[in-house]
Amino acid sequence: MLDMIAPASPDGGEHLAGARFLVLGMGVGGTSTVRALDEVGASAVSVDANGGADATSIEGLRLGEFDAVMVSAAFAPHSAPVLACQAAGLPLWSEMEFAWRVRASDAPWVMVTGTNGKTTTTQMVGSIATAAGLDVKVCGNMGEPVIDAARAGHGLLAVEIASLQLHFTSTISPAATVCLNVDSDHLDWHGSLEAYRADKARVYRHVRTAAVYPARDRLVEAMVEEADVIEGCRAVGVTLGAPSISQLGVVDGILLDRSFGDARHRQAIEIGHVSDLQHLVSGDVPPYLVTNALSAAALVRAVGGSPEAVGAGLRAFSLDHHRTAFVRWLDDVAYVDDSKATNAHAAIAAFGGRPARSVVWIAGGLAKGQTFDSLVAEVRDRLRAVVLIGVEAEPLAAALAEHAADVPVKRIGPGETVMSDAVEAARELAHPGDTVLLSPACASMDQFRDYADRGEAFAERVRSLEGS
Repeated sequence: MLDMIAPASPDGGEHLAGARFLVLGMGVGGTSTVRALDEVGASAVSVDANGGADATSIEGLRLGEFDAVMVSAAFAPHSAPVLACQAAGLPLWSEMEFAWRVRASDAPWVMVTGTNGKTTTTQMVGSIATAAGLDVKVCGNMGEPVIDAARAGHGLLAVEIASLQLHFTSTISPAATVCLNVDSDHLDWHGSLEAYRADKARVYRHVRTAAVYPARDRLVEAMVEEADVIEGCRAVGVTLGAPSISQLGVVDGILLDRSFGDARHRQAIEIGHVSDLQHLVSGDVPPYLVTNALSAAALVRAVGGSPEAVGAGLRAFSLDHHRTAFVRWLDDVAYVDDSKATNAHAAIAAFGGRPARSVVWIAGGLAKGQTFDSLVAEVRDRLRAVVLIGVEAEPLAAALAEHAADVPVKRIGPGETVMSDAVEAARELAHPGDTVLLSPACASMDQFRDYADRGEAFAERVRSLEGS
């Protein structure tokens, strides 16, 4: 077996020349892996049950002939192919791990994970870094595959990374990272909440400059305390109050930095204002958005971004589609697309600040092993009615029956017109002044290609409606 250790200095993957790889999964990451292996003179055999690969299973393959395996997130640690590869003694790498090993330059990486807020924060990093004059590429769990970005010679990589991709990582050494929050998600993949949290904690391994964390989240703070970081790395807290030394925070609507800069022991540096985020929302700027902004600011400051770039980058930033995106007013009812809320924690955030009995909630999909008792208990006072969609509606239905029995529930069966039927049902249930909120708290692949497809179906149907 070839030496699979990543070189001290990046060589674009030349050290992998002649290696033979097994690639499990031919999605975007798998396709980029095969292409990169060909470029560095290595060979690959790809496996995907859905076709488009060299084989649909590992049956008949002589695993001992391979040097390593690139495992896509579609293959859980307990899946038969992964277990077989482990039994054969093969190194298993995630897409992110492979990207680190074939990177073409010493450009720093900053990495963002968390149950919720990853995409927004990573894109904020991109906007702030651009304002700072840095050649940044936003990549990873959305957008461009990190493998392609790592080989393209950018000056900075802003990488969104999920727990599923952290599981099979070992040598990545980013400049700065953050775990925004940890709630239950992907339990069917990880097997337990403890395993999920352990994989999230891997984002802090080998960090070189700044391990950023939410200061009031003791669970994440403990991840930082226990992390095996590079000597000289500092813990940087993010708070919504006045910042202490080594923190970023807020005072009277001013975003402040007491972590970076020579004067941090004496005073805070002004880096922006909460009002820099006002263009993103229709009402008050929600706390989670401020936390995301401060986290992004900390990551960019860790790689040399100026204080002035933070406010400029936030003012230039726009939210991703399908995250609390306003679609239209119709008959004095607001329609909001939050299809990106694929777990309970994200859905709770979408309800923030909405009045009592004012939300007709469209929810449901693939539950991913979640329970919804805490979610329903949190939002029940704001519910006018609920429209349930999805093939796994029972977990949500049970939580509603237990914690919000007085709230009307309309169930929409699976079918080609599921979203159209759901929007029609929600319209009938809504009163003037209400919000029809698509915030499913579940994955989308039961009836849609992805969360974006689900959100587009909602928005398209809403836009087609005629007023009374």
